[in-house]
Amino acid sequence: MIGRLNHVAIAVPDLGAAAAQYRTTLGAEVGPPQDEPDHGVTVIFIQLPNTKIELLHPLGDDSPIRAFLDKNPSGGIHHMCFEVDDIIAARDRLTAEGARVLGTGEPKIGAHGKPVLFLHPKDFNGCLIELEQV
Repeated sequence: MIGRLNHVAIAVPDLGAAAAQYRTTLGAEVGPPQDEPDHGVTVIFIQLPNTKIELLHPLGDDSPIRAFLDKNPSGGIHHMCFEVDDIIAARDRLTAEGARVLGTGEPKIGAHGKPVLFLHPKDFNGCLIELEQV
C-alpha cells in the first residue's frame, strides 16, 4: 500500500542554524523557509538523491512542534512520510485494520500542495507517520 519514503521530518529549535548546517557542513541543496499555518509549522526541505529531509520549526505558540521541542529541546526526528496513490483508500484500509488517523480523519493540504494525513504514533511503534498522496 505505501510507496516510497517521501521525507523524514526533524523538529529543530533553530531553523536557520539547522539549514546552514545541512547547506555548509553537509553540502546539501537546501530550499527556502515555507510557512504552513494550517499545520502550525515553518518548514525547509533538503533535497537528497533518494528522498528529502524536512526541517520543522514552530509557527505560533500553539504549534504541535513547540510541544515536541519542549520535550526534546535539542530537536529530533518527528515523523516519516510515505507516499500513497490514493489517500482515502489508504485511510479506509488503515482504519479498518485498527489504525488511528489524527485530527478529523480528512486529508489536509501539506507543504507539497498535496493531501496528507497523520497516523497515531502509538499504532506504529512510537513513530508518527504521514501519508502523502502522489
